[in-house]
Amino acid sequence: MHFSIPETEVRSGENGSTYVAFNIHVNSVLHCQVRYRQLLGLHQQIKKEYGNNVVPAFPPKKIFTLTPAEVEQRREQLEKYMQAVRQDPMLGASEMFNSFLRKAQQETQQIPTEEVPLEIYLSKRQKVMVNILTSDQTEDVLEAVASKLDLPDDLAGYFSLFLVREGVDGGLTFVRKLQDFELPYVSITSLRSSEFHIALRKSYWDTAYDSDVMDNRVGLNLLYTQTVSDIERGWILVNKDQHRQLKSLQEKGSKKEFIRLGQTLKYFGYIQFDPCVTDFPEKGCHAIVSAGNNELNFQVKLPNEQMKEGSFKVTRMRCWRVTSSQVPVANGTASTSPCSSAKCEVKLELAFEYLMSKDRLQWVTITSPQAIMMSICLQSMVDELMVKKSGGSIKKMLRKRPNGSLHRSESQQAVKSPPLLDSPDPDREQIVKLSTKLSSVSLRGISASNSANDVSGNDFHGNYAFEGIGDDDL
Repeated sequence: MHFSIPETEVRSGENGSTYVAFNIHVNSVLHCQVRYRQLLGLHQQIKKEYGNNVVPAFPPKKIFTLTPAEVEQRREQLEKYMQAVRQDPMLGASEMFNSFLRKAQQETQQIPTEEVPLEIYLSKRQKVMVNILTSDQTEDVLEAVASKLDLPDDLAGYFSLFLVREGVDGGLTFVRKLQDFELPYVSITSLRSSEFHIALRKSYWDTAYDSDVMDNRVGLNLLYTQTVSDIERGWILVNKDQHRQLKSLQEKGSKKEFIRLGQTLKYFGYIQFDPCVTDFPEKGCHAIVSAGNNELNFQVKLPNEQMKEGSFKVTRMRCWRVTSSQVPVANGTASTSPCSSAKCEVKLELAFEYLMSKDRLQWVTITSPQAIMMSICLQSMVDELMVKKSGGSIKKMLRKRPNGSLHRSESQQAVKSPPLLDSPDPDREQIVKLSTKLSSVSLRGISASNSANDVSGNDFHGNYAFEGIGDDDL
């Protein structure tokens, strides 16, 4: 997650006094507004709980009123502090840190605690409405959705909630996974835009786990709905013959067989990102990037209009980082004016160091508004590989709510079967044919083989280079 404090505000306090508020942004969106003394209180709590040796340095208190230069210095120091805490595996995942951010988020948005309905997308066509509290955290909302659908608690951990943006064509762009430090209702409400929604989607990558989920009726329906949706949006490539087979299985109601066939198709289980720009194999190349099967897949259009495809395995990435920068924009185009005199937008880049061949590492950069989502996907792939390597399970039993009656009393709602697949679009068929040709083309330096130069799954590194942001974790 990208934590930053890009700005401060002078606010009016009690008795007409003023104070400096620090705006904490997550992924370039305002999350909460806090005072120095609130962060100092958090720091003291963390220090008491974990000790001085673990907690990063905190900017000292000042006796006199701060000058503008000192306020700016404190802003930078607090930003580094928040990033350091979030990067630490123990501190960043602590309930102390997460609850502080949730409380601050609710106070900043001035949303009282009350029961409200919240719409959750299961696909472009299907939604489910759950009753939650505005103060419910992500885990609580996920439990409410599972209860509404009658999905067992031990299977709810296979799914996650995502913030998505609906385009003018009705397509959904995955913005990010909802985190433990936020309140989903407050997060979606604070965006003040009807194009943003919360969606439920499976959160694992290994298709072997599909069998566990499909043993349950609701789990089967959810995976089936997701598979149909991914085919319709073009994330899974299907030719005419495969389409006929899938439609036949749909008409028979053979959902398991439908998914099994889907598992054999290209890009099954992948998340596809919006078009972006990459510097591989050449600078300025336009690309479609997808995440799945423990890799980032590139479909690249070279400057000479030639198309190529290749994959970067997460097991060959030594490290990665997400960086952000302010880019001046004037009248919808890039500007050379400084951000102080022109409107700015945040430019996000994902860069990873990749083992192209034995003893040859190379940095590859992707410029995309979804860079953080890409990073989260990579991190979750690594986490899943680590769990599998240790012989563990990805199942996460949700904790029971202290007052579970709010959700348990609701009537159950099964997932409806989506409509039959439409006939393949002629234009889409051309894309499928082109992609089929590209599948045999490897970008230079990319190999899917298990050659002697490949890094085995047991040798992937968990080193992360954090430059300009907080950490890259789930």
